[in-house]
Amino acid sequence: MKKVISLVLVALVAMAIFAGCGGNGGTTATGKDVNLSAVLDQINTDNSLSLEKVTDAKTVKRYYTVEEADMKQFAVEMDKSDPNAPVEIVLIEAKDADAAGRIETALNTRLNSVLSTYTSYTPEKVDMVKACKVTKDGNFVSLIIADNAAAMVQTYQNALK
Repeated sequence: MKKVISLVLVALVAMAIFAGCGGNGGTTATGKDVNLSAVLDQINTDNSLSLEKVTDAKTVKRYYTVEEADMKQFAVEMDKSDPNAPVEIVLIEAKDADAAGRIETALNTRLNSVLSTYTSYTPEKVDMVKACKVTKDGNFVSLIIADNAAAMVQTYQNALK
């Protein structure tokens, strides 16, 4: 009997050790897995968008000054056909809380830059940009600049729940 109890205890300890070794792999505070590419695909479907995907971290850094080391995953698309009025959807999962703070700061800088550009070159869109914002939910940070940004943010936030 003592051997059986010992084996059970060893098995429980082993399970506890292995459970503690895993990362959250794109999970929210509720434990839900979030694939940002799938969320972005849903936003595209819901809003009939066909934007240019950004597939490499170097381009994300160039446009948003977000370091690759700070990102666990990202999904970014933009419409660069009109440089004075770009549509941008940026969804990033940071590696940790500190990285999320840096990403939030970088995306707010980008939003302010876009607002300045719109003010100078596309004043009719300034109110739309002013309605856009950077959101942060745990390690997930987003910036969505588009006419229907509120609905897109809602789709994103629903995926995080």
